[in-house]
Amino acid sequence: MVSNIKQLLVQAEAAYYAADWSSLIQYLQQLILGADSEHPEIVKNREYLLKLTLSILEMGDFQQRWEITKVLTHLGNIAIPPLIEILEDEDAEDELRWYAARTLGEFQHPEAIASIVKLLKNDEDEQLKAIAATALGQMGIVAITSLTELLADEDTRLLAVRSLSYIRQLETIIPLLSVVQDPQAAIRTAAIEALSSFHDERVPPVLLNALDDIATTVRRAAVLGLGFRPDLREALDLVTRLQPKLYDFNLDVCYAAAVSLSRMGCDRAAQQLFKLLISPHTPLPLQLETIRALVWVGTPSSLEYLQTAFYQSTSERLWQEIVTVLGRVQKPETPPATEILLQILRSQHTATEIASVKSAIALSLGQLGEMQAIEPLISLLGDSNVSVRLHAIAALKNLDGEATHQQLQQLANNDAITPDLKQGIAIALAEW
Repeated sequence: MVSNIKQLLVQAEAAYYAADWSSLIQYLQQLILGADSEHPEIVKNREYLLKLTLSILEMGDFQQRWEITKVLTHLGNIAIPPLIEILEDEDAEDELRWYAARTLGEFQHPEAIASIVKLLKNDEDEQLKAIAATALGQMGIVAITSLTELLADEDTRLLAVRSLSYIRQLETIIPLLSVVQDPQAAIRTAAIEALSSFHDERVPPVLLNALDDIATTVRRAAVLGLGFRPDLREALDLVTRLQPKLYDFNLDVCYAAAVSLSRMGCDRAAQQLFKLLISPHTPLPLQLETIRALVWVGTPSSLEYLQTAFYQSTSERLWQEIVTVLGRVQKPETPPATEILLQILRSQHTATEIASVKSAIALSLGQLGEMQAIEPLISLLGDSNVSVRLHAIAALKNLDGEATHQQLQQLANNDAITPDLKQGIAIALAEW
């Protein structure tokens, strides 16, 4: 073991003097990551190993620096002082300081925390400060006290909030609550987003209050946060509280409200989404988002609302979106979704004359995989449009393969069917 370590040390030194950084990394990884870090030979040469490791951090390319940071953390606290020196050197290369900050974040040590906090307070490089804030957040609970102190300074408050958001611990709730009324919208938004990840009784009242914030980003964050609490749907009457946000003057808030209401998973939420969908004042992008939201609600009534909206609409784009999302319905609602699509296909509705809509119906029927769709899909094989025929073939392949193939073979020998359908079946069998 000793002779092997000594040999690796000699090889590492030779690679260092040859500026062969890739080989040096391999030797250092074997010495520091592969060997016993407390082996006397390693302990005796730790200062020298640190020197070699830092040389790669200073001289290597991006990938080499990335790899060597793992070695630095395994060297222990001995690496902290030189990393701090790099971090505080304003004349050092930006990327080098970036790696120093990132690596210091791996050490849950007071000196590492203090150096990063100092940088956040004093440095003017916003990109480096953002990296340092992330590193501080990754330190976990040990960094909460330092981050809380940074909340007192207007210049570091936003970075501190963002750092706290990385620490998924209950101890961050109190400092985050202290800034939910901050004058800066960005800080309020970051705090609301971070608090939304906690199922804690102190959070919902804050989110409800933020629904009426003057800042769009804050309202949106609050809406999305409440969407993750369907367990409080009845207690806080969330459908009633979220419904007005479907009509917010900012579309991003409206989109968020549609998504959050869909997560409530109830008929009342589906009803509010349906009203928004059929309103003549709802812009097309929001209508499309609402169609998707109705499918996510996942109740029988939500599918009925989509069916009603299909027949009430005069928009080809909405027709296509409705039949497309019906194909994404999950069990146990799959059979009703299939039946709705088949009813549309059998109807004399204008949409059934449009190739793109018929293709979308075929695709959705294939995704749902119900065998009751086999005959309607086979009939589409005789369609005059090539795209419709190809989508019908693809859908049929998603059904029970053997049973579908047998039925196609039987029909292929049936002289009573139209020539177009006969040709379509022949193509389908050739594609099977």
